[in-house]
Amino acid sequence: MVPVQCFIVLSAILFFIGVFGFVTRRNLIAMLVSVELILNAVDLNFAAFCRLLHPEHMEGFFFTLFSIGVSAAESAVAIAIIINVYRHFKSDTVDSIKNLKK
Repeated sequence: MVPVQCFIVLSAILFFIGVFGFVTRRNLIAMLVSVELILNAVDLNFAAFCRLLHPEHMEGFFFTLFSIGVSAAESAVAIAIIINVYRHFKSDTVDSIKNLKK
């Protein structure tokens, strides 16, 4: 059986990769993937701490399932916004959104 600390370390690595990708990328799709990495790190933490603190209960897993559903809805809305930005500006970089300010 894998110790819980390994899951927490993996979650921290995923979180920092997501933050680094979000800060350094200018492409909207790459930024969305980075946000999804951050959300997956949070989901992994929910499950790991549930297993560590309350091994007989399933609350952390239900929070994780709820969070996965919310992140799927967030991804659908974000992809729709990115598609509309691309249709209007013919670009998928963050700099094209700055043109929306008036």
